[in-house]
Amino acid sequence: MSKTSGIVALSRRSLLRGAAAAGAAAFTGQAMAQDTVNDLINAPRRGNWDDQFDAQASRSVAAVTSNTPMLSASNLVNMQQAIGQHQMIVSNGGWPTINAPAALRIGATDPAVQSLRQRLMISGDLSREAGMSNSYDSYVEGAVKRFQARHGLPEDGVLGEFTVKALNVGADVRLNQLNTNLVRLQSMSGDLGRRYVTVNVPGASVEAVENDRVALRNTAVVGRIDRPTHMINSKIYQVILNPYWTAPRSIIEKDIVPLMRKDPTYLTRNAIRLFDNSGREVAPETVDWNAAKAPNLMFRQDPGKINAMASTKIDFHNPHNEYMHDTPQQGLFNKLMRFESSGCIRVQNVRDLVTWLLRDTPGWSRQEIERVITTRQNNPIKLAEEVPVYIVYISAWSTRDNIVQFRDDIYQKDGDAQLALQANIGVEQFAGSVEEDFVPLQ
Repeated sequence: MSKTSGIVALSRRSLLRGAAAAGAAAFTGQAMAQDTVNDLINAPRRGNWDDQFDAQASRSVAAVTSNTPMLSASNLVNMQQAIGQHQMIVSNGGWPTINAPAALRIGATDPAVQSLRQRLMISGDLSREAGMSNSYDSYVEGAVKRFQARHGLPEDGVLGEFTVKALNVGADVRLNQLNTNLVRLQSMSGDLGRRYVTVNVPGASVEAVENDRVALRNTAVVGRIDRPTHMINSKIYQVILNPYWTAPRSIIEKDIVPLMRKDPTYLTRNAIRLFDNSGREVAPETVDWNAAKAPNLMFRQDPGKINAMASTKIDFHNPHNEYMHDTPQQGLFNKLMRFESSGCIRVQNVRDLVTWLLRDTPGWSRQEIERVITTRQNNPIKLAEEVPVYIVYISAWSTRDNIVQFRDDIYQKDGDAQLALQANIGVEQFAGSVEEDFVPLQ
């Protein structure tokens, strides 16, 4: 045997052929063959034999996404197909309710898994070939991951609280949600431009679109329930690298003044400087922080890593003083509920979006953008050509046949309380947070 063929792993078929050929071998030869089988069974790479469905499940989750923009007119046909499918599901009695133990996951055996299998089959997430049983096997886990991907949930394959809530939204309610969003999509089906940006509030996501294809897709943080992001059609006209941040009056009164009473070094440590109406800087120690009213001064934070907007601000025309920007709180993008701002839109990997926006503005390569950011010097950049931006409220859409996306109706615009899964805890969770992106140091 050559050295090359000697290192090739035995397949099951060749192993069986070898076992048949060795049928007449001596007992010691059989023992050696059995040792070889045991070695193969116990080898670390044996896991690959059992990973085939898991690999397919991962591909099915990835296949839920699409390079077709959410607002593309071509999606109207897919939406109409989705509505027809859900009409049929409703006419056939809908899908079962899932009453499952907490955090049911792969490896579990429970009677509720049969209802789960049926529910996932009806919605097209689980093949009927998987059959019916009480076992939460890899087929069920893969189907749950696919369902989670379609509903903007963490794709962990575990039957957690929000996954169960999403599963138990009635088919008739989902049908109404599709009809509501079809009207919204139809209203946006005109010519949106060769290059444009979409911010979808229920999805807490940003799409950069070029020639009817998604060039970039970014995770976002948008306005919380009691301080919602406004829906608007506008144009991005400016990017500011190393922006200043000016504190709104409400933050000055509710947050900064009380903090200064406790710690007179607070403003200095946060790189926040004071200016009067003439633009003259005012020393913090000359201000009476115990006065009944907050000082009538501008509180401006210098550019830098601790700046509330971090490295970047993206300006678009609007009457609400809202904008897109970077944030020092990068951990927010890992959260399920990304509704935490006072209306502005924080963008993960915002420098990728900035590079795309400035592509046609001479002199602003990615390298130059990064170089300027390291200087910590404020630098406004006018776009050579303004880029349309559409801030929309789309909680259900379909960009591919039989793959329907649903999101939580965070602002309760869809007409059914079942769809606002996070709304009941949202206000309580965020009521005590400070306003737009202010991050007080301790």
